[in-house]
Formats: sequence, structure tokens, C-alpha cells
Amino acid sequence: MNMLLRLLVLAVKSGFGRGVDPLGPCTTNFRVAPTDLDLLGHMNNGVYFSVFDLGRIDLMLRSGLLRALRAHGWHAVVTNETGSFRRPLKPFRAFTVRTRVLGWDEQHLYLEHRVSSGGEPTTTAVIQLRFLSKRGEKIAPERVAELLPSETERPELPEWVSQWSRASYEHRSQSV
Repeated sequence: MNMLLRLLVLAVKSGFGRGVDPLGPCTTNFRVAPTDLDLLGHMNNGVYFSVFDLGRIDLMLRSGLLRALRAHGWHAVVTNETGSFRRPLKPFRAFTVRTRVLGWDEQHLYLEHRVSSGGEPTTTAVIQLRFLSKRGEKIAPERVAELLPSETERPELPEWVSQWSRASYEHRSQSV
């Protein structure tokens, strides 16, 4: 319920907010709610990834990409994610999520989410997305990139992200 309320507020605020580049960065502001807390009294690690969903939605709404994806009947799904937690977020603490596209390969688009509070970094995550059609057809990120403004320059995907992606797929194929 908490995330649904945040999504509704985000959708309204995005309609009145400034537009952003489709590759970011997009800055989204939040506050730690009591429902975000774990037994230790700080924001639960799983909540971060739900908040990152909202950061991606904000980026797609404010850049116009969500409208373009919907017009084609496409949507994005998370296929892999990793995070690093440095400092806890306590109740009612304000924090900012900065979302940007790191790049893409033949199958996936990669985003980075950086959380900061009081000017201090707290958490960083990398999210791997795959685009699908309504029928489940895989949509290459290059096709999605064709929806971006012509002056959008493709960022070079960091090598460590490519290595992380390959390693996670190799691990999955071995463990199944």
C-alpha cells in the first residue's frame, strides 16, 4: 500500500515536474516511512529495490519514454539487480534517488540508482532490464533507443557491468 501511494504521488508530481533526458540523470526525492523499516529500525534492503522501481518510473515518465513504450505495446522487466549498502536510512529521513542509464547491450539495458541523504551516499544499485512486447516478444534495446530523440548519444557500457551480466548468466546456467 505504501508503494502504491508513493506511485500515485510520483505520477502526479511527474506531470508537473521538469522533463529529463531519457538517459538521465533523474532525481527523485523520498522520505523513509515507518512501513519501510525492518526490525533494526532502518530502511529494509528490499524496500530500496521497490524505491528504485519508482525512480525508473519517474525517469520514464519525465522523459516521455513511458508514453513511447506504451504506444508500441512494450514494457520493461527487471532481469537482474545488485546493490551495495553503505549507510542505513533511519525513520523519516529524507533521501534522493538519482537514476541514470549506464548503457545497453544486445539484450539488456542497464541503469544505475544512487541514493544519498544529507549529501552522503548511502546505497548504489545496478539494474538490468529487458524489454518485452505484450505477446512476450523480446525487444532489443537498440529498437527502444530508436524511440529516443535523435541527438541522444549512446553511452558506452562500463566493462564491469558487462562482466557482471555475463557472470550472473553463467552462474544461473550452472546452478539450474
